[in-house]
Amino acid sequence: MGFSKKNSDIWIKAVILGDSNAGKTCLIARFIYNRFYHAQATIGAAFVSKKIQALGKNVTLNIWDTAGSERYQSMTKMYYRGARAAILCYDVTDKSSFEKIRYWIGELQENEQFCRIYICGTKKDLIDNDPKVRAVSNDEAEVMAQDLQTCHFVTSSLTGENVDAVFQRIGEDYVKNMHSYPENQPKTNDDGDESFQLKPSSHDKASSSCSFASCFKR
Repeated sequence: MGFSKKNSDIWIKAVILGDSNAGKTCLIARFIYNRFYHAQATIGAAFVSKKIQALGKNVTLNIWDTAGSERYQSMTKMYYRGARAAILCYDVTDKSSFEKIRYWIGELQENEQFCRIYICGTKKDLIDNDPKVRAVSNDEAEVMAQDLQTCHFVTSSLTGENVDAVFQRIGEDYVKNMHSYPENQPKTNDDGDESFQLKPSSHDKASSSCSFASCFKR
């Protein structure tokens, strides 16, 4: 993770968090392989990697797909360390998966303060086909996003809608703020006293919403 001066490549560690059946693995499969399949529940965690272009930089996204089941949650914490992006997934037809997002926020605050947060609603195709099955309103999700000072996307792994936009945003946000991250700071004798700040983002994207001075919650 970080920036390589030798070849100008950038590595970003990202984690995908959310309840079981929240669509995490399907989201990754659409992004990595551009296909949809009915995935079984993840056991522990799975790792995938993909290179993208972000703001003229070569970016490699190293993505950990974590298990949402409660029995694996203590194990999941080990994957937070060093993560610079976390996608918190919820199923738009399942209110409980949305409410669980605040649990994952607390976990990140406790374990990795430099991780930027992205909220991702999944299974948009289901509500497109039948609006009555929607359990989480867009307004409700927007309020949470604003409260957490984070970004919100609504995606469909079946059709691919907005999936690439989530990961593209991760790459662009990291590149724009790259030299603010501790791993990219010049080494000094008093590194421990350095402060960490991100400038407000002015990045607009029609497929997502984001109102934040910083996507960090300490």
